[in-house]
Amino acid sequence: MSVSKLVEQFPAVDTTAVCDADRTTRVMDSALRARSSRVRLFGPAFTVRCNDDFLAVVQAVEMASPGDVIIVDGGERKIALAGELLSRGALVRGLGGIVVDAGYRDMAYVASCELPIYSRFVTPLAGTASKLGELQIPVTCGGVSVNPGDIVLADDEGVIVADPGRIRGLLESAAAIKAAEGKLVERLDAGCTLSDGLNLQVHVEALTRGEHRH
Repeated sequence: MSVSKLVEQFPAVDTTAVCDADRTTRVMDSALRARSSRVRLFGPAFTVRCNDDFLAVVQAVEMASPGDVIIVDGGERKIALAGELLSRGALVRGLGGIVVDAGYRDMAYVASCELPIYSRFVTPLAGTASKLGELQIPVTCGGVSVNPGDIVLADDEGVIVADPGRIRGLLESAAAIKAAEGKLVERLDAGCTLSDGLNLQVHVEALTRGEHRH
């Protein structure tokens, strides 16, 4: 199933539910923060590695397919590797978002941009545009490995990365978790306590006996 179809099928699944479904999920450093008005993104990674130079990021924006998420390994440097023009260019191309492990600038525009944008820093100082970077290779972004085509999901909680071969199963498990949480929320709203809703005493007694319960 295509990523766009998965997005349509699992609109309510969030990063927390995916992490609950698989605690080995790759979670990017929380220093990577949303800079745009729209924070949720979901798409395959188009990877970039560059050092204080944004030429490769421009190339990626022009080469990536609609829905792709540009993942930039900028070495955690306080140099802007993208800004308003690249953001506008990515919108024209129909990309899914941009995640930069370095700086971003032009917040006067970016803060209201509909393209999901994440970066480690905000800085007015831009990199050069005179060096060839690397495209579509394994990179490190936010402290985790990202391969071309890996699925990137981000929301208010942060940015996570998943193996494309496992994403459907993860989303199904995450959707089940969200459904169970929804039922608990309904019970809490109706006056049920957490102890009743979670069978807390049963869980504690089982752990006391040395039984592992999920």
